[in-house]
This record gives sequence, structure tokens and C-alpha cells, in this order.
Amino acid sequence: MATAKIPEGGTYIDTFNSTFTKVPIDAENGNAISTTEFLNAAESLTTMFDLLGSVAFSPVKKDMMGNIEKLRKRQLAAPLESQNVQDLVRNELKTKSHTATEGLLWLVRGLEFTCIALSQNLANHDHELADSFRNAYGVTLKPHHSFLIKPVFSAAMSACPYRKDFYSKLGSDEAKVEEELRQYLEALDKIVAILKAFLESKEAKW
Repeated sequence: MATAKIPEGGTYIDTFNSTFTKVPIDAENGNAISTTEFLNAAESLTTMFDLLGSVAFSPVKKDMMGNIEKLRKRQLAAPLESQNVQDLVRNELKTKSHTATEGLLWLVRGLEFTCIALSQNLANHDHELADSFRNAYGVTLKPHHSFLIKPVFSAAMSACPYRKDFYSKLGSDEAKVEEELRQYLEALDKIVAILKAFLESKEAKW
């Protein structure tokens, strides 16, 4: 799959339609996360899997896109009740349905998996991507996956490109790439923490 063209002097993150650093979080309203911007940022993140090897990581990308679609469908069905992610869940659960809520649960797990893997790799220059992703998989998605799914994801971890090759695809200025990626992952980590806490609360249970 063709990847987006990086602008002159920029990084791969500059090609995203939306990033987690720009997702509005309403601190005065229980850290409400704006639905449209969050879903757009999550969709942009999935293009990063194309850099990791589109064939091996296609099941990971497909899974995340499917969950984004479930949330978008609910947002479309009840736009006024879905302006932030938490309200979308609360209002869906009132209808005795949990399709989008379950989609959010799996999407957050997928985002956490990606965030932990890339954050660990960024912090440890001697770690190969395969090791970082394998470690992250073990603490995020693996405990929730069936014995049929685990080998599919394990194959993706093993097929990661070399660290230096991956980072060179993110941009030519290594220092700038690392700084932008760090800011991006810090913003993603904050959103994941907010949504994980919400999903573990009583009001998000079905």
C-alpha cells in the first residue's frame, strides 16, 4: 500500500488528517473526549501499520478500523447524544445495545497496544520493533485474545521491520521525528488513560 508523502522537512505525523495532540478534552466535563476528532485521530494512526508491513499488520489495522466504524455508526444514529465519547457510550447503553461500547473497548485496547509498543521503542534505542510490539501485546491484547487469534498477531510482531528502517520512513530528521512522535504518544497515552478509567467504571458496563 502506498504511504502518504511526507512534506519537506516534516515527519510522517504531518501526513495525518488528525492527531491525538489536537483532540479536545473537556476537563470541566469529566474529561469528555470529542468524538469526531478522536475517531479521526484513531483512523489516522492506523496508517502507521502500513509502514510496519501492510500484510502482516493488516489484521491489526482491520480490527481497529472495524471498531472505529462501530462508533461512527452510533454517532451517526444519535449525533446529539454522541458529541463526546463518554456520552456516546452512556446513551447507547440506555438503549440496551452495546455494539459501539464494545467497539470502544477493543479500540482502546488496540490504541494502548500501539502506544506502549512505540513509547517503549522510542525510550530504548537498542530495542528492535519486534521486541517492543511483542512486549506490548503481552500486556494489552493477548490476555483478551482467543487461541485462534493469538498466532495471527504473533506473526505480525515477528514481521516488524528493523528499527532503523521504520524510523527512516517517519522522516529524514531523526531528532525531529523522535520529538514529534514523543508528543504524539504522550497525547495518546493521556486519552487512553481517560477512556480506560471510564470503561472500567460502572456507567460503562453492559
